[in-house]
Amino acid sequence: MNRQEFYDRIANTVETIKSDGLWKSEREIVSPQSVAINLDGGGEVINLCANNYLGLADSSHLIAAANRTMERLGYGMASVRFICGTTSEHNALEADVADYLRTEASITFAACFDANGAVFEPLMGPNDAIVSDSLNHASIIDGVRLSKARRYRFATQNMADLDAQLAQARLDGAEGILVVTDGVFSMDGYIADLPSICELADKYGALVMVDDCHATGLIGPEGRGTPSLHGVADRVDIVTSTFGKALGGAMGGFVAANAAVVDLLRQRGRPYLFSNALSPAHVGGAREAIRLALASDGLRQTLSRNAERFRSAMGKAGFTLTGAGHPIIPVMFGDAHAAGAMASRLMELGVFVAPFSFPVVPHGQARIRTQMSAAHTHDHIDRAVSAFVQAATELGLRGGRL
Repeated sequence: MNRQEFYDRIANTVETIKSDGLWKSEREIVSPQSVAINLDGGGEVINLCANNYLGLADSSHLIAAANRTMERLGYGMASVRFICGTTSEHNALEADVADYLRTEASITFAACFDANGAVFEPLMGPNDAIVSDSLNHASIIDGVRLSKARRYRFATQNMADLDAQLAQARLDGAEGILVVTDGVFSMDGYIADLPSICELADKYGALVMVDDCHATGLIGPEGRGTPSLHGVADRVDIVTSTFGKALGGAMGGFVAANAAVVDLLRQRGRPYLFSNALSPAHVGGAREAIRLALASDGLRQTLSRNAERFRSAMGKAGFTLTGAGHPIIPVMFGDAHAAGAMASRLMELGVFVAPFSFPVVPHGQARIRTQMSAAHTHDHIDRAVSAFVQAATELGLRGGRL
């Protein structure tokens, strides 16, 4: 294959993606991230597709904290942590995270994708096994691939299958076993059954890891996440999560765990060793976000009420929804073209949503994933529901098909 043939192949793949209705467009916003945003040339729209659960993405408190830290410590670290990229603020942020999630220690990364990319390879060797939920986030899947450990998968929410996979791992002679799950399955809005997972892990002497990106700050007592929600925080061994969602929505991720685990990741975690440290502004903002999250029971209650209001109204309007007990509320359409057409018409009606189709979700399970925020008003929610009804009526959608 010559160069031109290579580029022709790439162009053909792009055209196939478009013709299959799977093309993911990016809309340019010209205002701060909030529950109502301005689009370039498109006016103001109600935002139902950000991970801005507590409404902190444009918080004046976080902006001020980020500015103060940047003015004191500069714009960027220009180095990885172990060379000359660590400040007292970086260490303080990791102490804050560990205190918030009640673990011995934590370590920060540029994103939770990097945290999940770092955690498996140093901890699990060729004589170990990783048992991963089949709907885990792509970052977990990629991170597991980097490890030499044996790999097993269990069907989501299927504890009989998890039991079988754990039994097989032991039968295959695995020394250490790590069960890995999302705390919240972000494409479906379901919360993992951590009590049952931990019970089975105890049965087989396995460790438990939870990716809690869509729970930290908004789920459980004081927003401490799904392990705290279920009362198993002391049993979960490793938590990975992010500052990029409820905790301000900027960037940065972390691993919170036993101190020895964190020490090893600091020495062997490749995304940590070979990536710049978080900028001072991100560190200062993240510390303030944790402080605000601890004191935000009122916001979490408002978020829960908003989610229930939207879910109830959409259900009464005849839409098929998934999820439960979480502000992620997917509206199912099945057909990728139908989901895309709905998203386009909703944008015209002043509601910003994004269609999700393959490869983000399986073929035939296209959807519009809506996400509530504590900053949404009842008017925002009611107008959004009305727009969904109008768009579906105009497009002749029945059962998610055009």
